[in-house]
Amino acid sequence: MKRISRLSLLGISALAMSIAAMPAFAKTQLHVIVAHFSDHTLTTFQNAAKRFEAAHPDVEINIEDVSWDNLQQRLATDIAGGTAPDISVIATRWVLDYVQNDIAEPLDAYIKPEFRSRFYENLLKPGTVDGKTYLLPILASTRALYYNKDLYAKAGVTDIPKTWDELKAVSEKVKAKGDGAYGFGIQGKEIETDTYWYYPFWSYGGDIVKDGKSGIAGEAGVQAANLYKSFIDGGLSQPSPTGSNRQDIETLFKQGRLGALVTGPWLRGQIASEAPKLNYGIAPMPSATKQLTWGGTDSMMLFKSSPNKELAWQFIQDGIFSTETRLEFTLSEGFLPVLKEEMNDSRLANDASLKAFADMLPIAQFAPLMPQWEQVVAATTAALQQIYLGQQDAKTALGAAATQIDGLIAPQ
Repeated sequence: MKRISRLSLLGISALAMSIAAMPAFAKTQLHVIVAHFSDHTLTTFQNAAKRFEAAHPDVEINIEDVSWDNLQQRLATDIAGGTAPDISVIATRWVLDYVQNDIAEPLDAYIKPEFRSRFYENLLKPGTVDGKTYLLPILASTRALYYNKDLYAKAGVTDIPKTWDELKAVSEKVKAKGDGAYGFGIQGKEIETDTYWYYPFWSYGGDIVKDGKSGIAGEAGVQAANLYKSFIDGGLSQPSPTGSNRQDIETLFKQGRLGALVTGPWLRGQIASEAPKLNYGIAPMPSATKQLTWGGTDSMMLFKSSPNKELAWQFIQDGIFSTETRLEFTLSEGFLPVLKEEMNDSRLANDASLKAFADMLPIAQFAPLMPQWEQVVAATTAALQQIYLGQQDAKTALGAAATQIDGLIAPQ
């Protein structure tokens, strides 16, 4: 009996060692890249991943946070190297290139009517190419004029500027007060430098593309560029706008050093946490011949190369676009909701400043879907920087950029 017991113990021990030596159960991996909107972004998506993993113990989700300045190049490198993520946030305007290169997975076969009905329908249009849905909006935004109430009061400003000419006159009063504040912040560096110029460009009646050609060098383009140049030359903007990105001018505003700037709803949340004593207001975009604002969405894309597309879609639907995740994202980032149900939350429904942005959606202009959009942006940005630096006049710089853009968008 003792011999049998010893043998049994040896057998059990050997079995235990064999089990210990076996590889751990391999979980299905999902790789998700998100753009860095704020310091809250990664936590929001990690929370969504944890909830999904709890319901799907055989799944492991890796969430990676990448800065906007690096995101496009990072995705291009991963795609070329065969290591593209399963899902990624992208700038909606990139979709045409991804579709033309067969990188984006069409989503219509996955989207059920009840899921689609949760979205504001017009926000799905920018991610639709040739009748097929390739993107789901992760956020929406419009742009408005933020102004510093205290600086305006000190400068004797009683009426909020409604036109670009009025904004310039008010900025002169802020400068004349001599307290070191600047009248109006102008972005001239990095991503969305062109967007910042579209605000007056569109209001003067300009079109980015007209009759199949670039419209930036027309009368509206020259007027808009000269308007900003007059702010710069008159010392009404912060010094050297070509050294200021969006975050730089937003920081100046939070510090109480700018009379006004144009930006999106996210700044409200930053002010609440970083500059809660700042006395500011939000007004509609200044107008010229018409009033328009920039409308933007960033979106989620499912990669065609994903080996686990069904599972990735399930995470998109039940994780990223769960009501819990959407509310956490919208409330922490300060963007406009993309799902109708989000507005049932009193924290959003009763937010008057958020409503100011939502009310401008009907007059929002979106970036055109066109090939080589980023090269078009680069050409426009380079021309604007030359103008702001005084290296070329507006007509010459924009004319050269328009010629370059016509070559980019011409039918191949």
